[in-house]
Amino acid sequence: MIELTGVSREFRIGTHVVRALDGINLTINHGEMVAIIGPSGSGKSTLMNTLGCLDQPTSGSFVLNGQDVSDLSDNQLAETRSKQLGFVFQSYNLLPRETAISNVELPLKYSGGYSGKDRRSAAQTALDRVGLSERYDHRPMQMSGGEQQRVGIARALVKNPELILADEPTGNLDTKSSAEVIEMLRSLNEDDGKTIVVVTHDPEVAEAMKRIIAFRDGRIVEDRAVSHPIPISAGESEQ
Repeated sequence: MIELTGVSREFRIGTHVVRALDGINLTINHGEMVAIIGPSGSGKSTLMNTLGCLDQPTSGSFVLNGQDVSDLSDNQLAETRSKQLGFVFQSYNLLPRETAISNVELPLKYSGGYSGKDRRSAAQTALDRVGLSERYDHRPMQMSGGEQQRVGIARALVKNPELILADEPTGNLDTKSSAEVIEMLRSLNEDDGKTIVVVTHDPEVAEAMKRIIAFRDGRIVEDRAVSHPIPISAGESEQ
């Protein structure tokens, strides 16, 4: 599904060149559930932007589902994001005045080609999948952080992508809600066959995945399987 070969990404700051990724070779197969970890400035966010077709390598190749996307135009990258990827964000990125179902419909509205009836049906299916069938018409402020993140996951699912990229999906959540979100991602992986890639600073979240890839100074310093993923222990729920 994902194959990076010799991928580097450089940024110029004045006369100084920063190499955020340094010759990365990485394969993530269909159906994996992977954590990307590392300290601030390690390259994990740059990697996520590359995998999400939001940025392109300075050198090397990135093959996604058999297509080399390293040199695609901006419009082609946008089409790839729309059709093949789902994104989950730390801060949920929900429109505060819109209902849950309207927020989930947004990717379908932006891409076009869907009737209002089809958009609503797809959004209902996605919300049902994440356990929010009773929250269709609730706005973000009427929901807990964990529920808002599940709306975010439903939005990522609405176009049925094979790959879901989650950037610190538990960063704003308490322990109980974090456990629920990670179990939802695990279910999407195990029951629906989704490939899940999670960037996290939380060791407990990383150990709940099935593979951990650690970055430092733009390079992979560890890549290991998790033989017995550890569920996050549930604490107190959000008030």
